[in-house]
Amino acid sequence: MSTISIQKAVTVPWIKSLKGKERCTALTAYDYPTAVFLDEAGVEIILVGDSVGTVIYGEPNTLSVTMDDMLRHTRAVTRGAKRALVVTDLPFMSYQVSVEQAVSNAGRFIKEAHAQAVKLEGGGEMAPTVRAIVRAGIPVIGHIGLTPQSINVMGNYRMHGKSQAEREYLLESARALSEAGAFAIVLECVEESLAAEITKDVPVPTIGIGAGAVCDGEILVIHDLVGMTIGHVPKFAKPLAQLKESFVAAVHGYIARTKEVKQTAQIPVDGLTREADVAGKERFSKS
Repeated sequence: MSTISIQKAVTVPWIKSLKGKERCTALTAYDYPTAVFLDEAGVEIILVGDSVGTVIYGEPNTLSVTMDDMLRHTRAVTRGAKRALVVTDLPFMSYQVSVEQAVSNAGRFIKEAHAQAVKLEGGGEMAPTVRAIVRAGIPVIGHIGLTPQSINVMGNYRMHGKSQAEREYLLESARALSEAGAFAIVLECVEESLAAEITKDVPVPTIGIGAGAVCDGEILVIHDLVGMTIGHVPKFAKPLAQLKESFVAAVHGYIARTKEVKQTAQIPVDGLTREADVAGKERFSKS
């Protein structure tokens, strides 16, 4: 049971205040109704993830997602979320070219789509970019470990932090992002003992996904949580519902119901009429 009231709108300072007190919750949303449901349920952070590319559009990865895609989905989510903090992903190649590009595109999400923060992928090398965006008045969440936008460099999706070199890089990256002004850091598929070390080391909340239960919070793709995923479901998702089964059952029921109903319309033919029988219950005549 929550020990901190979240009746008012969730803010960045409030998320930061959870460090060491209570784990924060975050889920993805890509549309208006999902945002409404998550907001009403009490989730603190709603992420408009670039995972929209794989989850909604069926792409093999997130690389083809554009600024226009993210702006459209972010606008839909912010219309539905009245209390949760809405964070949106900066898509691939919208912030890597230059610091100026990153600040400009981050600003579009705040100004045009009414997000309250942005998230970007990358380690210590992204610290100058994070610092510039924050200086522009835009809150930032960092993202290290498995960074899907770098899939062509990584080669595959795997656990990170197993080697000493990776451990040192990720720990230093978390420190650099925090010092640059990131108010939280996503640790995706980071080896659990390293995730625990980072969580203890940095002053801002860590939000894990596939990093064990040692982080300050957790984020999941909503479709994984409720059983609406097409294809592989990560083990760490631990679905709490199987909505795909209910969805398909409802469609089967609709098909059966529709096929079983006999309908004979009363159609005037040369001044004559025919009786209409709808499932043997409704009759009408017309002269």
